[in-house]
Amino acid sequence: MQPTPVRTPEAVDRSGRTPRIGVLVVAYNAETTLERTLDRIPADFRSRIDEILILDDASHDGTFTAGCRWSEAEGRPRTVVMRHTKNLGYGGNQKAGYALAAERGLDIVVLLHGDGQYAPELLPEMVAPIERGEAEAVFGSRMMDRGGALRGGMPLYKWLGNRILTRLENALLGSRLTEFHSGYRAYSVAALRRLPVERNTDAFDFDTQIIVQLIDAGLRIREIPVPTYYGDEICYVNGLKYAKDVVKDVLEYRLAVKGFGTCPWIPKPEGYAFKEGDGSSHAVILDRMRALPPGRVLDLGCSGGLFAERLQALGHEVTGVDRVEVPGVRERCHRFFTADLEEGLPEEIGRGYDYVVAGDVIEHLSRPERVLAEIAGVLRPGGRVLLSVPNFSHWYSRLRVALGAFGYDRRGILDETHLRFFTRASLRRTVQGAGYDVLALTSTGAPFWALLGGGGRVGGALAKALGGLSRLLTRLRPTLFGYQHIALLTPHAAETIIAGEHVDVQDILNRQYTPADRVGV
Repeated sequence: MQPTPVRTPEAVDRSGRTPRIGVLVVAYNAETTLERTLDRIPADFRSRIDEILILDDASHDGTFTAGCRWSEAEGRPRTVVMRHTKNLGYGGNQKAGYALAAERGLDIVVLLHGDGQYAPELLPEMVAPIERGEAEAVFGSRMMDRGGALRGGMPLYKWLGNRILTRLENALLGSRLTEFHSGYRAYSVAALRRLPVERNTDAFDFDTQIIVQLIDAGLRIREIPVPTYYGDEICYVNGLKYAKDVVKDVLEYRLAVKGFGTCPWIPKPEGYAFKEGDGSSHAVILDRMRALPPGRVLDLGCSGGLFAERLQALGHEVTGVDRVEVPGVRERCHRFFTADLEEGLPEEIGRGYDYVVAGDVIEHLSRPERVLAEIAGVLRPGGRVLLSVPNFSHWYSRLRVALGAFGYDRRGILDETHLRFFTRASLRRTVQGAGYDVLALTSTGAPFWALLGGGGRVGGALAKALGGLSRLLTRLRPTLFGYQHIALLTPHAAETIIAGEHVDVQDILNRQYTPADRVGV
């Protein structure tokens, strides 16, 4: 029977409850070191530990037996010892441990290695910043004490590799950690629930991926100095492969932020980012809407309502529709409806709209022709549709196909959620087949603003220069250099009666546009 832990009053969470602390011990072939490592846990801290979770990753020695033997001795904290029937890998073992920590209701979990490489004596310092609400993660850094890692026996080549990789990772992530490669970690379990750690690798670069996830989620990381211990333990890390993997992870994340690749271990943002004048299709559509008189607008795929908010500032009354409700969208739209456009337009939106905006929408539908036909039914006579689609014949997607490297991205032309691909010719055929006349068809250049971010004087100048070149090439060859196509449409010309007089709608529209506007008609 394990003794019930005695609580000390020094730390309580915001609810007034003392946080439940757990220690996750990952062990592999650690029979000779595991018990000695656990014995080093400070005696005055043991009473604060709710549970120690020892996870033996299918060791070939007596690690499991050693863990059981230690747990059964007098005065031990409540201890769970588990042995995996197959090796899950360093990352896989952590995934199992964090899931178990959440299942058992722990609030803080400290990762401790069974080989004794990290100091159990510092467990109180590891959990303290989380207990005080100052951080969601605490890392023990061997590099904070200048020269301490080398004095502790870290081989020079490992020290150099650690420093070089950490500097590179900081530069790519915009962080300021002194060490990325320490395995001594403490986490808030609530913070771990916010991260998709189950999607992470099972290999040794798991620790890097979880750092990237913490940074991406805006969670706080605190570092404390820890001593370095290098003994006769066996190292199972392939240094060159590990270095390649962590660099690949950080580069994959940076590309994913810009929209390239899928990076399944980083969540996609709920809504699209929007900046006026950023060269995106939404910015171009907004500029065109500025020239039109205010009216009732149906914004399909409105996301968080950032575009709708700008339309309303121009005097338009905007009804937004999207499959999911992004927080804040109802405050930015006059009305909002949740609907899956794959099932068609919802009846509740009504009719009589002056404009329908479908910015980067129809490529997400398996049958866009049906929705386009329904859109014509909610427009008033003479109403207009503004839509945009990515250009699949852009050089980027052509090159990917030609090289046999076709794959999906998080956004852009090869967005993983796209069900249909369009070229300028196929877009024209699609909208004309759905009953529309094309009043204008223009193309935007490649979004170098997104690739470079415009950061700094050099980055901003380069983005401006490349953007200008892209716009020039797009005008010369829109089918090859156009990144997106933007169409201004109206239902096929039909006679209507205005004030008792027969008037041809197409004649009205013709008088409202100059020949230069009527591109591609």
